[in-house]
Amino acid sequence: MKVRSSRGRTGIKKRIAAGILAAAAGLTVPGCRHRENMGEIIVSGEREELSQEEPSRETQEAVPETAEKESGISIPEYFDYREIGRMPAVEDQGELGTCWAFASLMAMESTLLPKEQWNFSEDHMSRQNSFSLKQEEGGQYAMSMAYLLAWQGPVTEAEDPYGDGQSPEGLLPSKHVQEIRILEPKDYQRIKEAIYQTGGVQSSLFTRLQNSASQDRYYNQETAGYYYPGEEKPNHNVVIIGWDDHYPKENFNQQPEGDGAFICLNSWGPNFGQEGCFYVSYYDTNIGDINVLYSGITEPDYYTGIYQTDLCGWIGQVGYGTEEAYFANTYQAERGERLKAVGFYATMPGTSYQVYASAGISSPDELELDEPLAEGTFRDAGFYTVELRKQLSLKPGEQFWVAVKIKTPKAVHPVAIEYQAPDSGADIDLSDGEGYLSADGQQWVSAERSQGCNLCLKAYTGP
Repeated sequence: MKVRSSRGRTGIKKRIAAGILAAAAGLTVPGCRHRENMGEIIVSGEREELSQEEPSRETQEAVPETAEKESGISIPEYFDYREIGRMPAVEDQGELGTCWAFASLMAMESTLLPKEQWNFSEDHMSRQNSFSLKQEEGGQYAMSMAYLLAWQGPVTEAEDPYGDGQSPEGLLPSKHVQEIRILEPKDYQRIKEAIYQTGGVQSSLFTRLQNSASQDRYYNQETAGYYYPGEEKPNHNVVIIGWDDHYPKENFNQQPEGDGAFICLNSWGPNFGQEGCFYVSYYDTNIGDINVLYSGITEPDYYTGIYQTDLCGWIGQVGYGTEEAYFANTYQAERGERLKAVGFYATMPGTSYQVYASAGISSPDELELDEPLAEGTFRDAGFYTVELRKQLSLKPGEQFWVAVKIKTPKAVHPVAIEYQAPDSGADIDLSDGEGYLSADGQQWVSAERSQGCNLCLKAYTGP
């Protein structure tokens, strides 16, 4: 059994080809390339048959009526990061298809502002991830998530400057990302709450604009107003940094149903829009449909070790046709340390969980699932790191287990996995770990052997 562990970086690169992204939208637009979500793999009942579906819109379904919808926060009608010192530096992606990396890192930078000012390297994110896509081929937020959550980065712009055609090996991350939330589509109240309380929200839109010199009938250069009412899928990522509920509908070339717009930070330099920013109508087809919030950022020494097998992150999902499932990974401790936390995905809002951990056992059948070391419910979909109530002492070379019972409302395949998407050319390494799936926590099957996948379940350690 191979172990993937790190004190600040994975040191491992798994290569996966462009085809993993089942639908590549708008890839004919230079410099604006964004890729759609990936396919899914499903376990159905006891037969454990595999089938394919389109990427999960489950992450975009409504929160069940019993879940919390309103936080009681008073949201103003106008809010703008530019006026409170929280807007990141305006940058230019040039002719490369790296808007996804710029949007991800600028959103992350805004979360740290105004207390901390960072300029993270888009070059490193787009070149030193576990995907084989070249910078001109585009990407999407799931790649950003995988890179950050694997502790492959971020590094600073000074360490790896953008656009020089090279990227140094061996750089250590300046921060660790431990939580990324995926907000419900078109839930503007929730988006505003996230911006008001936490940080900029990475979102996407469809545009035929290519740079600051481009023209498009859906973009009003004089007012920096953009509104697209058509059916094209998104092909460009931006960061929502504010809003104006009363932004006039007359400011758009084609008038939407009403007033109101999000204030978005673009990656086409200060000559675009209003010094890099523009207004996107609330009624735009795509804005606010995909919403990524980089909500949990720590210092690199908060946890000193990471054990993982899913360097490409959330590619698909498995389940037994019900809302509940169990999944477990086993690892081998590299040193004397303590197991402090476990990280995994909630594939839909309202996901509840129970976390377990054991050492000194050799089989998932020996897992004690009576007393969880952590439990709770996540309001949003996304990736979360859960602290254990009782840390587990580990000896060098000792085998240990982490397990999660998950319940995701309305889901039939609630467990996030990394797997070889059909016709993708992906090179997923199934020899780098040992994961197990169960419908009841008693009878377990190997995730690698029975389903050809790695489980997205990480373990975090410290001295």
